[in-house]
Amino acid sequence: MPGWVWPVSLAAYLLMHLIGIAKWRLLINTAGAGLSFGQAARCYYYGLFGNLFLPSIVGGDVVRAGMALTMTRSVSGLLLGSLVDRTLDIAGLALVAGIGALLLPTALDARSRAVFTGVAALFAIAGVLALLVARAIPARRLPYKLRRRIAAVRHAVRALARRPGRMASALLLGMLLQTLLTVMNAWLGDAVGIRISVVVWLFVWPLAKIAAVVPVTQGGIGVREAAIVALFQPFHVTSAQAMATGLVFEGVVILGGLLSGIIALVLGRLQARAAPAVPPA
Repeated sequence: MPGWVWPVSLAAYLLMHLIGIAKWRLLINTAGAGLSFGQAARCYYYGLFGNLFLPSIVGGDVVRAGMALTMTRSVSGLLLGSLVDRTLDIAGLALVAGIGALLLPTALDARSRAVFTGVAALFAIAGVLALLVARAIPARRLPYKLRRRIAAVRHAVRALARRPGRMASALLLGMLLQTLLTVMNAWLGDAVGIRISVVVWLFVWPLAKIAAVVPVTQGGIGVREAAIVALFQPFHVTSAQAMATGLVFEGVVILGGLLSGIIALVLGRLQARAAPAVPPA
């Protein structure tokens, strides 16, 4: 890899995630969380840092939400907004991969169809389980404190449901972020010798990232690379090239996660200095 590629890709990676910050803040604030952009950025970058140590790429979501708990006006709005954010991320990845498949009809071999079917099945199972739980548990028989929490969740759900335009905007922002990350991966792939259309990347990379959601390894390391190798096979990309580009991006993710932790730490200290002093009692 040329030495100059690393700082350029790292800067691009961190800047692209400003879109992710805007998307997450849009959803949680619509549900009532009430975070400023600076607070959301601090929590989001801590989440990228947390991805390095926790199972799957969802592990950072837990860190991000945990950091925001001390800043939010509505815990239910924060948690629901974060859940919707991750759900829309997966849906956006599937849509980007679908666009790639439409532009490249030969992409859907048996292995690729299995990934699409698995994603659809996960969404269906989650929806059915949510409906069953909602009907099986009578709210009137629950303890008062739990009923209050359920009422807060319902309020957050209604707040999101009343603004479908914001949900659509969040989905489009997520698709934009994933498309930009895909284009960056295509550029990194070109640097290691993969000469292939960016349309193929639009199909392969989102599916590989969906595979990394499975909570098997820290930050999805290894799962994403294995998926890239398998999905690239129909396009005559060698396993060595596919693994190489996967490891290069993993290097960007790891270095970006470490820098994200530093950014979050600096933002926290700046916000602490900017906070008004509390007068002594």
